[in-house]
Amino acid sequence: MEIQKGQGRFIFFCLAPAVILFVVFLIIPTIDVFRMSTYKWGGYTDDKTFVGLQNFTKLFHSDKFYQAFQNSLLLIIIVTIVTFAFALVFASMLSREKLKGQDFLRVIFYIPNILSVVVISAIFSAIYDPNSGLLNAFLNLFRGAASDPILWLGDQKIVIYSLAGAMIWQAIGYYMVMYMASMANIPESLYESAELEGAGRMHQFFTITIPLIWTNIRTTLTFFVISTINMSFLFVVAMTGGGPDGSTEVFLSYMYKEAYTNSSYGYGMAIGVVVFLFSFALAAILNAVTKRDHLEY
Repeated sequence: MEIQKGQGRFIFFCLAPAVILFVVFLIIPTIDVFRMSTYKWGGYTDDKTFVGLQNFTKLFHSDKFYQAFQNSLLLIIIVTIVTFAFALVFASMLSREKLKGQDFLRVIFYIPNILSVVVISAIFSAIYDPNSGLLNAFLNLFRGAASDPILWLGDQKIVIYSLAGAMIWQAIGYYMVMYMASMANIPESLYESAELEGAGRMHQFFTITIPLIWTNIRTTLTFFVISTINMSFLFVVAMTGGGPDGSTEVFLSYMYKEAYTNSSYGYGMAIGVVVFLFSFALAAILNAVTKRDHLEY
């Protein structure tokens, strides 16, 4: 009995610091966001007015919010699909194919993940520069010297895709390494058996590799989609500031401007509540849609 009590106390004291930090820095602030979303408050004074759901009514009648929602959803879809497609293909190539300089290629692919968003934004801002940028200079080789350079960060029709390009470049290497670790655990005998049956590389990829690392894909997919909401905010702040004319405004940049620039803290917290519920619902949907039977080998 004394041994069991001692074990219980030991477990309690080990878990208590983590639980306290979790409650103080996550649970309480989250509850406070929900509470403050029902107030009209500038954020810098004690003058708070309870307005109930008026902030949400204003939110769902705002064209700016729907534009931020559209941009966020577009980035989530494009960045997720392209990143995971390239990460899986590169991981398969570097895991199964005998390429020269494989270790060097792995390092090169992973480097963008260790760079800060500010550094990556500076690199791509230079690449996208309409006058001296590398991208326009490369395109000019095929279309001649252009008097009307493409404004990659100034054209409302393409700027969101320019942001997506930077986000994809930053993320591919990290997920490639994760998938390579999963692929390394797949027995080579499965591929040898498939080759004897006449299955090509592409068929093996979709019938052996993908199903056997699906648990890892499913986990990283949910994590990546939610993190894209946060990363898009950082790239928008560093590269476009939400412009031109709000064409790159996303959830969190819109929330930040309303809460801290326009002194509408309560309204900003209402946006935060919607983002929280959207993220939670999106994670639940992804978990349900990607659920598969666990394969053993």
